[in-house]
Amino acid sequence: MKKYFFTSESVTEGHPDKVCDLISDSILDECLKQDKYSRVAVETFVSKNLITIAGQITTNAKINVEQIARDVLKEIGYDNEKTDIDYRTCKIETNITKQSQDISMGVDVGGAGDQGIMFGYASDETKELMPLAIAIAHKLTKKLTEVRKNKEIEYLRPDGKAQVTVEYEGDIPKRIDTILISSQHLEDVDLEIMKKDIIEKVINKVVDKKYIDKNTKIYINPTGRFVIGGPLGDTGLTGRKIIVDTYGGYARHGGGAFSGKDASKVDRSSTYMLRHIAKNIVANGYTKKCELQVSYAIGMSKPLSIYINCFGTNTIPEEEIIQKIEEKFDLTPNGIIEYLDLRKPIYTKTTNYGHFGDKDLPWEKVIKL
Repeated sequence: MKKYFFTSESVTEGHPDKVCDLISDSILDECLKQDKYSRVAVETFVSKNLITIAGQITTNAKINVEQIARDVLKEIGYDNEKTDIDYRTCKIETNITKQSQDISMGVDVGGAGDQGIMFGYASDETKELMPLAIAIAHKLTKKLTEVRKNKEIEYLRPDGKAQVTVEYEGDIPKRIDTILISSQHLEDVDLEIMKKDIIEKVINKVVDKKYIDKNTKIYINPTGRFVIGGPLGDTGLTGRKIIVDTYGGYARHGGGAFSGKDASKVDRSSTYMLRHIAKNIVANGYTKKCELQVSYAIGMSKPLSIYINCFGTNTIPEEEIIQKIEEKFDLTPNGIIEYLDLRKPIYTKTTNYGHFGDKDLPWEKVIKL
């Protein structure tokens, strides 16, 4: 059997790109709380002591964009401009207009808010029906944030990331070859103590021991120092972690980001729907792996095309699976919004640690096909 290695990464909520995603999704959720028909397409950019928020919002909601951004930074834990950014003193700029009439005229009649291609994926590698490497990477970064916020490892700062390399034999994940974690920390921390704490309180708590052996390599902060982080260490931008948000590179991606977009944008809503369908095709036993693609034209309601690849693991012909999809699911933008109930303010729940795999999200529900 062919042996190969595959790597995926995840980042914490303090990563500069994820700071931007969370601000954008927090603005979206606040609009939807007050007006469920809000049209939102907002992006955030962060750099040294500065947050820039721009985009288009059409809503009856009354929101304070600057206060939302500061509240997000405070919740993440950013309060020091010397090492990252301070929610109390940073400068915030906004440039927000209404949705273009050229776009809204197509959306108003139930058409897609943009053209594009979207993918959905599922596999039976994990109980969440997600690829193993990205599933473990998300658990590591989520735990890294948890031990920081509950002060179990009190010297950690918000910025951080994890990377996991899995060894496969054929299509079966056999072991973890490498775990890499980099976390921002206070200046006076002993690196050896930090390595010990992260191994004991993060890695050992979330990684199934059956995947770790004597040859598994673990690296903690390989540069030896990570004091300067967040927007001071690197700029951040909404939508720049699209592979982290989806399948860790294991499936293809259409290129459209999620955060800051309401469900009329099929970049987001259709990708959620395709994940739901792919997951249920696997969960219902029609295949072990499934990748779907659809394409849309701006202003048109029905997909231009539907594609499926079961990688030779399907138990019935792929043509029959597509027929089941077409009979069971309404893939128009309005059909997806109604089916998944996407006018609710649920989007900050999706921003961090992957948009897929959390059983509480509507597109992760398992149904009988």
